[in-house]
This record gives sequence, C-alpha cells and structure tokens, in this order.
Amino acid sequence: MKYNYLLSTIAVFGFLNAQSQSDSSKITLDEFEVTTTRVGEKSPVAHENISKDEIEVNNHGVDLPILLDQATSIVTTSDAGAGVGYTGIRVRGTDATRVNVTINGIPFNDAESQGVYWVNMPDISSSIDDIQIQRGVGASTTGASAFGASVNLSTLSTVNSQNPYGEISNSYGSFNTLKNTIKIGTGLIDGKWNFEGRLSRVASDGFIDRASSNLNAYYLSGSYLGEKTSIQAVAFSGQEVTYQAWYGIPLSFLQEDYNDSGQTYNPYEYENEVDNYNQSHYQLHFTNKPNKNLKLNVSLHYTRGKGYFEQYKGIGQNAFLNYFSQESLIDYGLQNVITSSGDTISETDLIRRRWLDNHFYGVVYSAEYFGEKFQLTLGGGANQYLGGHYGEVIWSQYASNGNIRHRYYDNDATKNDINLYGKLNYDLNSNFSAYIDLQQRFINYDFIGLDQDGSDLSQIAKLSFFNPKVGFNYNFNSNSNFYGFMGVGNKEPSRDDFTESTPNNRPSHESLLDIELGYRYSSETVSFAANFYNMQYNNQLILTGELNDVGSAVRVNVPDSYRRGLELTGTFQLMDKLVWKLNATLSQNRIKEFNEYIDNWDTWGKDSVNHSNTDIAFSPSIIGGSQLIFSPFSSIENGKLDLALVTKYVGDQFIDNTSSEYAKLDAYLVNDFRLSYTIKTKLFKEVVISSWIRNLFNQNYISNAWVYRFNTVGDPTTYDFYANAEGTNSFNQIGAFNQAGINFFVGLKLRF
Repeated sequence: MKYNYLLSTIAVFGFLNAQSQSDSSKITLDEFEVTTTRVGEKSPVAHENISKDEIEVNNHGVDLPILLDQATSIVTTSDAGAGVGYTGIRVRGTDATRVNVTINGIPFNDAESQGVYWVNMPDISSSIDDIQIQRGVGASTTGASAFGASVNLSTLSTVNSQNPYGEISNSYGSFNTLKNTIKIGTGLIDGKWNFEGRLSRVASDGFIDRASSNLNAYYLSGSYLGEKTSIQAVAFSGQEVTYQAWYGIPLSFLQEDYNDSGQTYNPYEYENEVDNYNQSHYQLHFTNKPNKNLKLNVSLHYTRGKGYFEQYKGIGQNAFLNYFSQESLIDYGLQNVITSSGDTISETDLIRRRWLDNHFYGVVYSAEYFGEKFQLTLGGGANQYLGGHYGEVIWSQYASNGNIRHRYYDNDATKNDINLYGKLNYDLNSNFSAYIDLQQRFINYDFIGLDQDGSDLSQIAKLSFFNPKVGFNYNFNSNSNFYGFMGVGNKEPSRDDFTESTPNNRPSHESLLDIELGYRYSSETVSFAANFYNMQYNNQLILTGELNDVGSAVRVNVPDSYRRGLELTGTFQLMDKLVWKLNATLSQNRIKEFNEYIDNWDTWGKDSVNHSNTDIAFSPSIIGGSQLIFSPFSSIENGKLDLALVTKYVGDQFIDNTSSEYAKLDAYLVNDFRLSYTIKTKLFKEVVISSWIRNLFNQNYISNAWVYRFNTVGDPTTYDFYANAEGTNSFNQIGAFNQAGINFFVGLKLRF
C-alpha cells in the first residue's frame, strides 16, 4: 500500500488555513488522560516523563526506540544499523519481552511472544502526545506483567489546536531514508467535537546491505467532549515490508577496516527474504465524571494482524547461515521423489512462508475516586488473543506431491488474560503519603505443543499471579522528597517456551522482588533524582546466545540472579540560554550459578560447564546520556533556534551469560548533533527546519550480537565463520549487529 496523497491534500490545507483565525495553544484533555497506568510526579515508582516536544526534535523517520535512547537506563539497537526497520530497546538490561508497553492503556506486547515489534507502528511518534517510562516492577497495568519496565504511550491527552490545522513534514537522510507525513485536524467544533488524521510513509535502504524498509501508516481519531461524558474513537494501522537483517554479520568482518564492504555484509541474498506484515488497531474510549470526585473509564479494543516472513532454504545460501544441506521433503509433509532411473530424491531447495494470522480484543476499565486525603483506583481488563500459525511452501526444486502454497503446518492458539487491581494513595499528613497496589492476574493459554514422544498435542496452561506493591513518599519541603518502593512481579513463559517443550521439561514462570529507594530535588534552575534499585529474580529466563533458524533465542530458568544499581538523572540551567540534561546508571547484574551446555560435534551430545557469579547477558554495568542544549533565540515570531550536542555511553556488555572475553561487546561512546530552527511567516503558522547528524565522530561500534558455541577436535581451518580459542577445542560463531557510522537527516515541517 502506498500513499500518493501530497497533491490531493494541498487544497484541503488551503481551506483549513483560510478557516483558521489565530493560532492557539494545545488543549489538554483531562477526560482522556490515561492516569490508571501512570504514576504522579511524587510517586514512589521510579519513572520518567517524555513530552511531545522531546519526541519531535529527532522525529525524522527512525523507530520510536531510537527516539528514547536518551532516557535513563536504556540501550537501543537496530538490525539494519540506521534506526529504521527492526529496532529494539532494553531497560536496565531487560529485553522487550519483559517491558510492558501500552498505547492509551491498551496492551501492545504480542500476547504469545510478549515481544514488541515497533516496525508494525511506522511513525507512531508523530501521533504521540507524551510517554511515561516506569523502571522496575512499576504500577499495575494491563497486558503482560512488567518485569523490568513499563512504557506507556498516549495519543489522547491533547487536541493539537482549537482551530483547524494542517501539517506537512518531510525529511531525508543517509541510506536514502525518506519520511513523509501529513496531518490534519478540525480543531474544536462547537467546543465538543474534534477530528484528526495522519498519513505516513517511511522508506530506507538501511546501512546493512539489502536491509531495506518500506513502511506505510495512518492514524485517525474522533472525539466528543461532553460536560460529564466524553468519547474518543481511535484507529491506526501500519504496513511493513522489511528485508531481513536479523542474522547479523560475522564478527571477523567487523574486526577489519571500518570502511571495508564487510562492515555492511548481509548473509541473506534471496531477493524476497522479507517480513511482510500488516497490523491495525481500533480503540473506543468512554469516560464519565458523575461528580468532581469520581471518574469512570471503559475502553474497548481490537487489533488485527496478518502477514508472513519469506525464506529461501537450501544449498547455495551463504555458509554463515549454517545451510550445509537441502531441506528434507518429509519435514514438509512431502513424499520422496522416485526418478525414472529408480533413484530416490529426499531433499530439495525450497522457498517457504511462515504466516501469523491473529486477532486480539478485549476491554479495559477503571474507576478513580479522589477524596480529600486519598485517591483510590479500582480497575482491570479482560483480553483474548486468537493466533493462527501456518507455513506454506511457495516453490520447491522438487515439488513431489505438493502444490503451490502447500501448507506444511497449521495450528492455532488461544490466550485469555484477565487482571484485577486496586491502587490507593493516602496522605497520612501534609508531608507523608503511603501507596499500596494489589493485582491479581489469570492466564489460560491453549496451544499446540509437544507430547512426551515429540508429537504435536493440544495443551492448556493455566496460571495465576498475585502482584502486590507498597511504597511511601516523604516531602522534606516543596522542593525535595524521599521515597521507597517494594513490589512483586510474576511473568509467564513466552510461546516458544511452551510450544518447544513438553509438560515435563517446560520452564517455570519467573518471579521478581523489586526494592527501590530514591530522592528527588527540583527548583527553577535545577532538578535532580537518585534512585537505588535491587531486583532479585527467582527462575529468571536467561538468553543463552544460541539462535534457531528464525533468529529466536533459546532460554532456560536460572534459579538465583539479580540486578542492583544506582540511577542518576538531572537537568541544570547552566546559563540563561544553556541547559544540560544528563543521566547515568551504575549497576551489577549477576547470575549466582548455572550450567552452560555446549554442543559437542564429535559425540553428538552436550558438554556441561559450570559458571558462578557471572554477568547477565546484555546488561552493561555503566550507561550514560547527556544533552547540552543551547537556545540563543527563543521567540518563534523572530526565529527560535535550538542546538544540541547529544552523547550516549554504553559500557562493556556480554552476549551470553559466561562473562567470557570471546562474548564481550566493547563499550562505545557516540555523539550526535542536532539543530532546529522554528519561525512564523505570513503563509505558514510555523516553519521548522531541522537537522540531525548521528554518530558525529564516525565511531565503529556494535550494539547487539548473538553467539553459538560448540566443541570439536576437528581442524579449525575447516570451519568458516567460526573463531577458535587457541589451544582448545572450543569454537564460537558470532553474529554482530554493526551500527552506521556518521549519518544525517534533514527535515522541513510546514504547519498551516
């Protein structure tokens, strides 16, 4: 789907501009604010609020995780190396399956894999009003339990203008990255009605070879604002076609000269090795205020997703992909081929598509009561996920008894998720307040899994979790406060943990005890916060670094592990026109003891190695961010200019849990420079010219990787793409995700 809409909408913008009188500030819609999944400024939960303006300064088409890179304790990565396509985010070292994401209070994590695929929401940043990131267990919310952080996105809280408006935003950058966005809004009609819309297209060739992205999206909303009752309907959708780059680059290629072509190497060569997926979201929000003390909220939602990834399998692919032979016909439900000479053909090259066809719908509700000394919230949600999974062979060198789109597997899954919670903030006196948050969650998961003999068998998993949280806040004065928090989180295994195991060896659910203490200070020129956290895990599921054939990692329960750290954030008005924002995280992330199992290619078995007190994978002990912002001109009428030097530091991190030197990613320090100039003209309400130079000093760095390790007494020179530890029989294959050197974006935004 492509939107060729620019010429056809110019007339609409002209009409809107003619109807508009004077520009006015945005209106906050308290009726629609998603307060039930959020915490207040002096809450005992460690959190960070990110405004629309902070999002917009770098909004040139990169995915939302890249725009959040400066938030506290966050590390981001991009498969294509340029921030467009498949991108990821970790908070305190925890991966996307443990970060709960909601949009207007509606769960966004995939119900089965529990991951977050930002590529399915192209340019959602252009419709976001604000974001709150809660670190740690956080407040009770809908969807999968927060097991490291929550990211709460809101598109509902503001009307962008009281008057009709139009906006055209275009940007271009390195690797032919192009973003086109058109937004329109009616403003408030009769003080009660408002309608807004957005069309977006993002395209990029990617830094990595062939790692292209072609993304299209729309966003529509309509609101009715009554005296006591308000209704808002929201629909947004994304269509993505992304060439696969999820296997990474052989580490040996990246140890050569930075400008060598191997730095952008992609082992996938088949021309249509793509991910092709469409996801559409529909939300209906009702809010009623019977009186000044009571607020009732009900939200209905439905998400429809369908798409596939296509793969060539067989001889001829690059050896780095471990394709040493063709595919077995019998594995695809095909009969062996008998030639006229009597020979038997049992293997073939083929092209396959693996499909997802899913529905997710439900209701989320809450009642908030505001008393003189307390605020009480009762709420919950009931959601159902229907997931269809099937595979097709669309071409085969030897067709056997198969037809085009021969379906070689087909199974469905149903997941029901119900949660109830109650939250109470109580002011014991003018300085001291207490917080309690109790949640009960019920899960019923019906899926096709493995029986004891390895055959497919329908199974049902039933789980129930109680997640209590308590905290306090003490105000020393109007500028500073001290807080404490203790919370419990429980989380179910993901789809692969269930389906790729039998009931006897299935992983257990994960449990977390999170204890946090913090101090905040704020004045007109300085704001500062320090937060200490101790996250103690029981049965945490840990990445081993090994991948299956579609890039998914194998996970096992580790009985005893923890994350402990100190988070520092601050904003300082150094001079009248100079602001410095910074954050730092110092942490220890350890596994007490575990057994690593390594493939032995000689015995076709496993070798066991015991490890103790090792670092948890992808958990750097130091993370830092800095923004030095200079604003020499601050009046839009005369021209508002902002210049910023942005710095990100990520310390050494390991790609498995062994703390071995072979599995270590070196620390990196990356600097960006951005510029934004805003002015009003007679023709336009606002003109914004912007530029963003990323990786200003052309640093060579790797943000993510995987490792596969095996033992053999064979000749090291016979194994391509494998590194041998000298004097041992241990070999390591490492796929690394190299990030782009110096690159740029320029943008022009016209607001009518």
